[in-house]
Amino acid sequence: MAGRFAPRPTRTTVCGGHVSVPAPRPADAPGPGTVRRWTPPTPYDLGLTLGPLRRGPADPTFRALPDGSVWRTSRTPAGPGTLRVAARGGAVEGEAWGPGADWLLDRLPQLLGADDDPTAFVPRHRIVAATHRRRAGLRLARTGLVMESLIPSILEQKVTTDEAYRAWRLLVRKYGEPAPGPVPDGTYGLHVVPDARTWSLIPSWEWHRAGVDDKRAATVLRVAKVARRMEEAAAMEPELAQKRLELIPGVGPWTSAETVQRSNGAPDAVSVGDYHLPSIVGYALAGDRTTDDTAMLELLAPYAGQRYRAARLILLSGHTPPRRAPRMTPGDIGTL
Repeated sequence: MAGRFAPRPTRTTVCGGHVSVPAPRPADAPGPGTVRRWTPPTPYDLGLTLGPLRRGPADPTFRALPDGSVWRTSRTPAGPGTLRVAARGGAVEGEAWGPGADWLLDRLPQLLGADDDPTAFVPRHRIVAATHRRRAGLRLARTGLVMESLIPSILEQKVTTDEAYRAWRLLVRKYGEPAPGPVPDGTYGLHVVPDARTWSLIPSWEWHRAGVDDKRAATVLRVAKVARRMEEAAAMEPELAQKRLELIPGVGPWTSAETVQRSNGAPDAVSVGDYHLPSIVGYALAGDRTTDDTAMLELLAPYAGQRYRAARLILLSGHTPPRRAPRMTPGDIGTL
């Protein structure tokens, strides 16, 4: 019987020699995608609304082009999909490709902030009021997908932004699949985030090469094992969604807030535990760059129910404390 059957390919071997990666998509010219138009309230700013979904300038799941259009990929319950959105007059046009195209277009208004109510926000500070006037087109996006925001938020724990973006970029390009649909003009191809099973099968040395320590990698593996339960949080109230996510060891208030801000469009989810945010909020609202989390929450108390929007406007104001020391030197455990 030996030699009659070829060995079945596996994602990893016991001794750690082989890891399969998605095959490149055939170079067939894709046809036109499914199109939907949505008319937002005015004023509206597409870039401000979708900007938080981008994980660095080379995010393989997101591309913003000079013509103002935004391309992004998602792994929906119906399968992978690519979505292109662009402002057309007073409307926003979405075009989608792949098995997840209908799912993406059905939820296009929610993604673009249709569920958000900016009129509920009342500025209480001069800097916030001025930024609110200048950035009147800001809406809070709601993706309706948890894992695509939860995993990069885990990768951003306790490291510099550049380190986290690099890890996300390397892992998604290697283990994600090429996105359906055309390639955005003048750019390289997009990728869809790996599914939960693929995340759970990434070997330890690949996490190491991407600069992800064992603690963060273990947290990703834990959430991948209960991915379905994690995705259910997208339909919950933000507070309950955060509690659901925080049941997983390694997912704390900062990570859960960063996730539900995007998946649930949560206007009150403050990123408590952030390295920079307390000092920025304290400097902008009270002139105190030594503000900690407790003091930050006290300063944001007048914006109860809209604290994330207030923090976002403060960040957009550019009123940040002057730098006193060089930037933190990024580490790279992959070279150790």
